[in-house]
Amino acid sequence: MLAAKSHLKVFSCAASFGVFTKEPLERLEAAGCEVWVNPTGRVLTKAEILEHAYDADVAIVGNDDFNGDVIRRLPNLKLIARHGSGVNNIDFSEAKHRGIVVTNTPDANIEETADLTFGLILDLERHLSQMNAELKDGIWRKRAGHSLYGKTIGIIGVGRIGQAVARRAMGFGLDILGNDINPDESAARSGLIFTSLNDLLKRSDIVTIHTPLTQATENLIGAKELRMMKDDAILINTSRDGIVRHSALTKALTEGRLYGYASDVHAGEPPKHSPLFDLPNVIVTPHAGSATYEANYRMGMAVADNVIAFMDGCVPPNVVTSLGQFYSR
Repeated sequence: MLAAKSHLKVFSCAASFGVFTKEPLERLEAAGCEVWVNPTGRVLTKAEILEHAYDADVAIVGNDDFNGDVIRRLPNLKLIARHGSGVNNIDFSEAKHRGIVVTNTPDANIEETADLTFGLILDLERHLSQMNAELKDGIWRKRAGHSLYGKTIGIIGVGRIGQAVARRAMGFGLDILGNDINPDESAARSGLIFTSLNDLLKRSDIVTIHTPLTQATENLIGAKELRMMKDDAILINTSRDGIVRHSALTKALTEGRLYGYASDVHAGEPPKHSPLFDLPNVIVTPHAGSATYEANYRMGMAVADNVIAFMDGCVPPNVVTSLGQFYSR
């Protein structure tokens, strides 16, 4: 742990830190930190990170790729403060080897991501974006969709966000299935019943993904899994892009074996254009699950808590001790 220090050079590549809400940035500056803030509104390139963070003591990281090579080339780095909860974009082993402390903000955007999940569900099931665009173009067309009441939602990954989705599903009158490698029986308070992944896929009208991206979950949903789903089912992904195999997904959607797909997560930020984007039954959003003023404030303040505690020579409140410790985002 760093000895108490009155001045830290802080580099923030997180695209939304100090942008929607200024208080976290002002708090760091008032504590004596010299802070560089990402002005681009996007994930920085490796070259940009190395240019601006070379002499930084602290890096505030969003969805940027903090791989081993990046970490090795930042000689003064002592703390990586994730602006969010998921740390799969940080080479945790290299950070540990260097003695660099890694922190995150584990509870700051749970409810907002669950809100967005249901926004995407409603949009897909009721064609809201399509009808909005058509009516603005002078086309009066009522598109028939699907009711939610009495249907079944399957939640893959029943951690904090998955359980927040389950609480909302109960209010919509949905039957709720869940699948998780470590079932938390307290989720039953939301009416959720744990089952196998295959059973969940076969029975659900809505499947929503809230599991972290690991070796075990990469390409978890591929051709075989999509064939198990109902033809009028929808798939929602607000977790990580690599969990769904895109080639299989595109085929299922174009062949009518899946009613719709919505994703808030992508291979790059901003992503390259994908054939999926051109399909009318696909909705994509720019990783906006935590993009509310309230969540941004909580995330930023949690980052400030971690950085200031570290600067004071104390153990930060949200130290990550293993890659599997925290749920997605």
